[in-house]
Amino acid sequence: MTKLRIGLGVDFHQLVPERDFWLGGILVPHHKGALGHSDADVLLHAICDALLGAASLGDIGVHFPDTDQAYKNIDSKILLSRCRELIAEKGYFVVNVDASLCLQAPKIKPYVPQMQEVIAQLLGVTTEEISIKATTTEKLGFVGREEGVVAYATVLLEKQ
Repeated sequence: MTKLRIGLGVDFHQLVPERDFWLGGILVPHHKGALGHSDADVLLHAICDALLGAASLGDIGVHFPDTDQAYKNIDSKILLSRCRELIAEKGYFVVNVDASLCLQAPKIKPYVPQMQEVIAQLLGVTTEEISIKATTTEKLGFVGREEGVVAYATVLLEKQ
């Protein structure tokens, strides 16, 4: 039996005015924020799903349902920490994370190092194991119209 497991996560959130924009565990200045039951951090949610999927533990909605008021406006860093605990209970640890964001604005390049720091600390790895990239959709679709944001994450886990 192999000791390596790959997981893929994806998350989408609508962007709306008068909401904070949490992305990668940090508050990013923007005139819109992501709408959701929690703080709607699309990047952390995608990483959560990738972790859970790699360990065959379902998805974020199974563990933290949006019907449970305990998770209303919860900081997604707490969710990511809990996902790390869940995979650790099955004997897995994170090798690396590769993530891509799709958003028209704002430009996130200046915020990537801080996001890497936060995510690395939560997952118990170094920043070199956390890759975060971003792209626009060249003004096409709901992302291009700044109506929403999408995140994709791939993780590699290893069993101890």
